[in-house]
Formats: sequence, C-alpha cells, structure tokens
Amino acid sequence: MTQITEDTFEQVLQIFKESLEIELQEAIFIDPYGMVGILEFGECLKSKGIQKTIHLPESDEVLKYLERMDFFKFAGEYFILVPPDLQLSEKYLRSSYSDVLLEITPIEKPDDIHSIVGKVKERAQSILAKHLHYDERAINGFIVALSEVCQNIIEHSETKGFVGIQKYHFQSMNKNVVKIAVMDIGIGFRTSLSERFSLKNDLEAIEKALLHGASRYTEKGRGHGLAAVRRFVNQWNGKLSIRSGTAKFSIIPTWAWGREKELNLTQFPGAQINILLPEI
Repeated sequence: MTQITEDTFEQVLQIFKESLEIELQEAIFIDPYGMVGILEFGECLKSKGIQKTIHLPESDEVLKYLERMDFFKFAGEYFILVPPDLQLSEKYLRSSYSDVLLEITPIEKPDDIHSIVGKVKERAQSILAKHLHYDERAINGFIVALSEVCQNIIEHSETKGFVGIQKYHFQSMNKNVVKIAVMDIGIGFRTSLSERFSLKNDLEAIEKALLHGASRYTEKGRGHGLAAVRRFVNQWNGKLSIRSGTAKFSIIPTWAWGREKELNLTQFPGAQINILLPEI
C-alpha cells in the first residue's frame, strides 16, 4: 500500500480489519483522509478493547508530515507503533508559510468547534486567499461549511470525531486544492434518520440528509447544515463525498474523479466526509 487516501480507503479498511500487524512501510503518501481514517479505525478498535500494531512508513518525508499533522499525538493511544521511538532527521517548521490549515484535531464537545474555527480563521487568509484566491465571502462560506460538518459530529455521532485540513498542488490540473477530512464512528446516517424515516439502506439515508435536508430532529429549521455545505461546495466547484455504513455518495465536479453512488462497501460505523475545494 503506497497511498493512503480516500481512493484507497476501502483497501485500507480491509487490511486493518484482517491483519493484527498492519504494514505501512511502503506508504509514500498519506493525506488527511488517510490519517483521520486510521485514527477512527483505532477509536473503533479501542471501543472493543483491541490494540493492533502499525509498522510505520519508512519514508522520512511521510513520517515528518505525519508528525507535522499531529498524527502521532493520537496514534499511540490506539496502536502499538513500530518503531516505537521515531528518529526524525528534522521536523517540518510550523510557520505561517505552511500549507496546513488545521492539524489533526479531535471533536468531542461544542468548545472544540470554536477552537477549530478560530485556528482555521487565523490561517485562512494566508492559504485560502493566497493559494485558492478566495475572497472574504468565500472564506466566510468555508468557515460556515466547516462548522456545519463539525457540528454534525457533536449532534449525531455520540462519539469522538477528528478533522484535518491541508492544501495541495494538483500537478494534473496545475491548481491548488484544499482537502478537508472529517470523520466519526458514531451512529451514522441510517440509524440517526431511521427514528423518523423508513430507509432501505445507508445510501438512501445519506441522500436524504444531503439532498433533502432531512434530520433526526423534528424542530423546524433543523437538517439544513449539510445542505448548506453542499451549496457551498457546488458554488466553488468542489467535490464532496460522504461515506456511512456500507455506502458512499459523492458530488463530483468535472475536474475530479470517483463514482457518484457506491453500495455494498465494507461496513464501517459513523460518517466519513471528504471535501476538495479547488483554486478559483
């Protein structure tokens, strides 16, 4: 396994489920979705009293990046890491010139969202304005969308979630793209909405929430959070994918890739959200 991203997530899940010793030595690229996904799998194992071993990537660059994203702050809580004592040649500098909008950050309570939004606001101007050419209105829309996906974890997951955000340069389109990964291993869309709706599968539950603004709550005005995220992503020609249970639904612009609807995936609890926003 050389890449650990949304594109390889199904294979990663299989490896993590089937192996006690998870071999990531050959990994040369791990993005926020991959990192957050590994930690959420760890959270899942922890709830069952299981601790597996991860053989860390041999690439010094990958290890430095994982350290820069605060991955190791949490990974040791879930896994036995090999080697146990990392010897990094040097650490990435945490400067205002960094492409990191947000290191891997846990979401457990409403205060966490305020802290996340505050940190992203600080860095948004230098990254979103400079590299993606977003104006103030777009940056505010970005902050609102981020708040909504984080709020979803607090309201619906009933467990801890993680978020991570990073800017990349996509050589294939010669554009900068920001990746936002937000995940939890909570009750998921189907269980959440089945209190009010009759649903045949996980895909229908995701579509109901994302496309029709459905909510587990009956109060007027609830359920519009994800709809607002969808509108923002569409407005800025981004990609949005939501995975929950055994299904995944994606909104895919012309510059991106993937399948709109996927069923019969490996069962995984909660919700896994990935957002890609391109340079204007």
